[in-house]
Amino acid sequence: MTAKKKTVNTANMADQVAALSKISQAITSDLYLEDILRLIVTVTAQVMDSKICSIMLLDDKKENLFIRATQSISESYNKKSPLKVGEGVSGKVVLSNKPRAIYDVSKEPEYKFKDIAKKEGLMSLLCVPLKVKNKAIGVLNLYTSTPHEFGEDEVNILTAVANQAAMVIENTELMVKTKIIQEELEARKIIERAKGILMKDKKIGEEEAYRLIQKYSMDRRKSMRQVAEAIILTKEIEGV
Repeated sequence: MTAKKKTVNTANMADQVAALSKISQAITSDLYLEDILRLIVTVTAQVMDSKICSIMLLDDKKENLFIRATQSISESYNKKSPLKVGEGVSGKVVLSNKPRAIYDVSKEPEYKFKDIAKKEGLMSLLCVPLKVKNKAIGVLNLYTSTPHEFGEDEVNILTAVANQAAMVIENTELMVKTKIIQEELEARKIIERAKGILMKDKKIGEEEAYRLIQKYSMDRRKSMRQVAEAIILTKEIEGV
């Protein structure tokens, strides 16, 4: 017997809009990225009546997909092995950059985790890409425990959630990169100042002063910035 196609009624649509609003508020809050992603999958699972909802992201080399967030308490699902780009349903969604719905994962040749699906009672899957500048950085997976044909409204809702998740991930990565760049520039300024002090006090050249800071850093297992700050502080104390 074929399951009837599920349609989204007005009440359910209102819940989904409210869920999107809650996710939007979280994105603009002071929550950490991990907390926001966990909120996204939890709220999405509740509203979409999902057995398991998860976010999978590409690693730094853009080669493998791994689970970054899920509301599932299933140890076997949460610890499942990463997927290569182009491998399995999620890997192919990243490659095609298009949503994909599977009515029965147990009968889908490309689905890689049939043993876990059977153990956890997973039946249908909707997988949508997380896009940044029209490039997939991961996927949002939604599983049901009963046979289900996903309608256009559900695909659109999940795509909207995926877009918001991608937005918060991109913004967080930009903030981290900006902070790292700022810290590197600040460290260079401090090291340059310490080099100047050594050059003047020890009457040595710039390259030798740099190597001296580097040697102190290695010998004392401190960063070059920490060594430079100590040199500057010592000089300031001497001048008091």
